[in-house]
Amino acid sequence: MTPDMVLALGRESAQVVLLVAGPILLVALLTGLLVSIVQAVTQIQEMTLTFIPKIVAMMAVIALLGHWMLGQLVGFTASLLGNLHLYAR
Repeated sequence: MTPDMVLALGRESAQVVLLVAGPILLVALLTGLLVSIVQAVTQIQEMTLTFIPKIVAMMAVIALLGHWMLGQLVGFTASLLGNLHLYAR
């Protein structure tokens, strides 16, 4: 396995991770920002108030995009296992 192959594999795996985790993290960030704005306006500083909306929003994203995310992971895994003979050199 050459250093170029290692870098290409690392780059591809990082892309898949960002592609799969990106929507969930983005929704969590936006939900947290929205809850923080609401807390600042209403002056309610309850710590548990931030967790429930984030969890609900992230679960909604997983419910909507879970099939696509799983497809991305399965495709990457199939590609990795299909090219395993190239990595064993």
